Amino acid sequence: MNVSSVAFHLFTGTSHLVPSEVSAGMLPTSNPPRHPPPLPASSPSSTHPPPLPPPPLKGRMSFSGAMVDVSKWPLFSVLSAEQLATVRQACVFGTLGNEAIYVTHANEVFVFGVNCSGCLGTGDLLSTLVSKKLNFLQGKKVISLSYGSGPHVLLVDEDGQLFSWGHNGYSQLGNGSCMQVLSPTLVTASLKNKRVKEVACGSHHSMALTQEGEVFAWGYNNCGQIGSGSTANQSYPRKVTSLQGRNVVGIVCGQTSSMALVDNGEVYSWGNNSIGQLGIGSNEVQLSPCPVTALQGLCVQQIVSGYSHSLALTDEGLLYAWGANSYGQLGTGSKSNHQSPVQIMAGKERVVEIAACHSTHISAAKTQSEQVYMWGHCRGQSIAQPQLTHFSVTDDVFALFATPSVMWRLMSVERDEFLTVAEALRKEFDSQETSDLKFSVEGKYIHVHKALLKIRCEHFRLMFRSQWTEDQQEVIEISQFSYPVYRSFLQFLYTDTVDLPPDDAIGLLDLATSYCEGRLKRLCQLIIKRGITVDNALTLLSAAIHYDAEDLEEFCFRFCVSHLTQVTQTGAFWQSDGAMLKEFISRASRCGAFKN
Repeated sequence: MNVSSVAFHLFTGTSHLVPSEVSAGMLPTSNPPRHPPPLPASSPSSTHPPPLPPPPLKGRMSFSGAMVDVSKWPLFSVLSAEQLATVRQACVFGTLGNEAIYVTHANEVFVFGVNCSGCLGTGDLLSTLVSKKLNFLQGKKVISLSYGSGPHVLLVDEDGQLFSWGHNGYSQLGNGSCMQVLSPTLVTASLKNKRVKEVACGSHHSMALTQEGEVFAWGYNNCGQIGSGSTANQSYPRKVTSLQGRNVVGIVCGQTSSMALVDNGEVYSWGNNSIGQLGIGSNEVQLSPCPVTALQGLCVQQIVSGYSHSLALTDEGLLYAWGANSYGQLGTGSKSNHQSPVQIMAGKERVVEIAACHSTHISAAKTQSEQVYMWGHCRGQSIAQPQLTHFSVTDDVFALFATPSVMWRLMSVERDEFLTVAEALRKEFDSQETSDLKFSVEGKYIHVHKALLKIRCEHFRLMFRSQWTEDQQEVIEISQFSYPVYRSFLQFLYTDTVDLPPDDAIGLLDLATSYCEGRLKRLCQLIIKRGITVDNALTLLSAAIHYDAEDLEEFCFRFCVSHLTQVTQTGAFWQSDGAMLKEFISRASRCGAFKN
């Protein structure tokens, strides 16, 4: 998410563009070839790498929501400190990482850079290092953004409207024309009454995912990447009918291939397969979506695509890779291509996020403890094994080591100067110097500020009323919760974040339930989801039921059903409460878990 991710994991007007509309900001693409150039039969060599186009921006299932420093991208060094302070979302793209779009906290969209093929949407072909505002998108909240190699740009707003502009030699803008478009234009054909929630771009083809889980594709189709069953280019969004009846939750594009993730964890791929990038065990081109059968039995939760390789992450934190490997981008320790998924990073801790984009041959992953690894084409070096970095977000890998230096997803940007109050409160947590109250838990003190607790928590607001004895105490004894759990709770009141291992999160969930802390309860559930395994799944399900955590209960139940055979062989299964076990078996049966 993507970004190609996650997925980072990006319209009301006429959809037919004709030559007479040149004055409206649309110019014919200069001499597009009648037949697109053929693709290489093998992965490009390291000595003569191909032109590297920009990536799709998809950031699906990024748990941490980590904020990134946009100034790490060289292009953003031209902005002043005042301009950087306004940035809420940003993406860098282009064959040299030389074009940028950013959105301010006021939902104003600005662009700057080379403006190849009018990809900045400014209404002209002029390059600029001075930020220009796209007035047409004023006030629209961006939820998804992606771009191709021309580049062409797709943008989705919170109303589900799809806008496109830029290169259009293969009708990848979805407007029925091959004329490049110099300003954001609403895409309405085939998408009327549809709410788009995610977009993905390949080199010169495009995909859109609707709220209903339907996939539409259009543009360049020489390898079947549109999934229409033929190799004819598609000038308007066309539903990928082979996926009919399946609820698709994620889409990604390689250069000339496509993938979709279904809500049951299945992965489908189609398009160019000359290097095995579809993961189907052969190198035959697929004109329609086909299942990646090697991943059947696994529940995939995130997919990303590089130039001609792919990665998949399961709900158990297992990472699989396949496709081209000339730069070591599969992370297998060699440079041999793989036509079927192979597991990598098996000896590492649980992976929680993966990253790749179709313009580069680099891969990245983040683990449960927020360690970031990278491998593949890293600033001219071919790294065949995942290399531990000092980064805290996968985005930094692409800022500092990708060629070109582009973003793999639409990113949120941190504004340090606006966080002074929050940072000051964070620093004062457990400060003996400024605190006026101590909690004693398991013989250890935690220093806090009574006023802040009253502001942040209804439980303490009631506790510190003058008629309560606790209001007069300087030390309050806590016996019903452990020290790590209670300290994490108090720290949450100062920081709005939770720093606790998944094993301790059940205790914090108990506290959050007792204190009626809804947000904390939701954060605990997210941490517990991240830590779920076959061995503890039934225990977590029992805890979710006990603490009335419906979302967590549903997640744990589905995990147990997906791994039913393994779960029933664990000690937790045989030690489970009889009534709960009967209810689980009955519910699993109603879901068809025991069908032959």
